Amino acid sequence: MAIQSLELRDFRIYTQAAVEFDPGFTAIVGENGQGKTSLLEAISWVGGHGSFRGATDESLIRMGADAAIIRAKALDRNDRAQLIEVELPHVGRTRVQINRQSLRRKDLIGVVPITVFSPDDLELVKGGPVGRRDWLDAGVASIKPSHYTLCVELERIVKQRNALLRSVGGHLDADSRVTLDVWDSKLAAAGDAIRDAREKMLAELTPRLSQGYGAVAGMLAAVTATYSPSWEGELGAALEHARTIDMRRGVSTIGPHRDEINLEIDDKPARTHGSQGEQRSLVLAMRLAVDALIRHHVQVEPVLLLDDVFSELDDGRAEALLNALPVGQRLLTTATGVPLAANPDRVLQVSAGTVTEVSV
Repeated sequence: MAIQSLELRDFRIYTQAAVEFDPGFTAIVGENGQGKTSLLEAISWVGGHGSFRGATDESLIRMGADAAIIRAKALDRNDRAQLIEVELPHVGRTRVQINRQSLRRKDLIGVVPITVFSPDDLELVKGGPVGRRDWLDAGVASIKPSHYTLCVELERIVKQRNALLRSVGGHLDADSRVTLDVWDSKLAAAGDAIRDAREKMLAELTPRLSQGYGAVAGMLAAVTATYSPSWEGELGAALEHARTIDMRRGVSTIGPHRDEINLEIDDKPARTHGSQGEQRSLVLAMRLAVDALIRHHVQVEPVLLLDDVFSELDDGRAEALLNALPVGQRLLTTATGVPLAANPDRVLQVSAGTVTEVSV
């Protein structure tokens, strides 16, 4: 797998840009705010994940423009050329095409598998459970794309169920009871399936987490990730039991949207007891572990996007991460200089939305 080229129009600060990448290691250098990360964001979008920084599609459109255009040429696992085109308009639907064939956004999942390393990843350990759930769901979807559809459906179900709970004011008439039964049935089916997929993924990830942590931290540690659902047994029965509380609060208090992934290092909660260095090593191990599973199950080499991660690492961890990175295409952004051990095949300089190649 490799991104060969990327064209942008009215994307972030780019009026227009055309960039070619090396199939090995490309370093993208420049001061902050010049457009380095935007290149990786565009690749993340064509990989089916949207902006890895959590930006809305509308915010990706250059100020004053009607729409942003992303066009990427890539080689798939069979070295076949893929032309991926995306139009993000201010008004109307997002348009996605692969080889000139119109598809849905969700169809991008798996076409160009990617693994993103970002300074914001530290929130996977330090932040709330939403980020950890998203990390796990993205990993499952990279192996089984239908999981993405299921997660979107879950979000819709919970939204509709919550709206109904708020509207009934704590009292169900015959019609609203039937409607709530329907949403409970839908939530139970989707919720049990999502929980099972997450638990299976974590069971495979845990040994790889310890391996990745040891490679980055330079020391062995027992790293575990355990799934903590917000209900026991079958979700349908749990929803019935929680109905009174849900109606009183006007929200769905149990379901996959309320679940937690507990991360521990040597039997201690990483979120509260891990040092800054331990937490950084863990988030890197989390990314490496998912990447390893994708390679194992899908038999592809995801494109590695490394957004200014080395500025947050000491020299030892930076070199250890470089050594731990699996084979494949690597795209690295940096405002502090390319690490000595990186040895990139191509260096691109970005300044005010203009990209030029620098002699290696």
